[in-house]
Amino acid sequence: MAAAAELTLLEKSLGLRKGNKYSAQGERQIPVLQTNSGPCLTGLATIAAHLVKEANKEYLLGSTAEEKAIVQQWLEYRVTRVDGNSNKDDVRILLKDLNSYLEDKVYLTGYNFTLADIVLYYGLHRFIVDLTVQEKEKYLNVSRWFCHIQHYPGIRQHLSSVVFIKNRLYTNSH
Repeated sequence: MAAAAELTLLEKSLGLRKGNKYSAQGERQIPVLQTNSGPCLTGLATIAAHLVKEANKEYLLGSTAEEKAIVQQWLEYRVTRVDGNSNKDDVRILLKDLNSYLEDKVYLTGYNFTLADIVLYYGLHRFIVDLTVQEKEKYLNVSRWFCHIQHYPGIRQHLSSVVFIKNRLYTNSH
């Protein structure tokens, strides 16, 4: 999904009705937002954080210094590790690492839903939608997290719903 489309989804999920105009810059198609009051904002993480502040939903950026740092860490992870990865081996490594990380967490920061969950959900959607039932079971923690985020009010919008089976079909999936 193009960054402009993703940022438009984020705007709607935050309750912003403006319909900002986005452009893309350079070979990697880095998103750019022209603000009314000043300079252009460049980059997915920068623009996403700006939209959260514009919507007066700063709690999505984290409530403690540690949580804010974790949100920033996952925004950077999204841009550096998820974007641009399309080969199956890279995606498999990414899902394996994320699966281990989410083993004892409900959300990326632990127990609070944040911008990191939204942005990573949008970034992973194109990969998760193509997983087989067996692959979804192999990455059980990612599947649990992803299913939870896609059912969070206002997040999925027009994106296709990914079906997860609640009863395990394969016993040797790990």
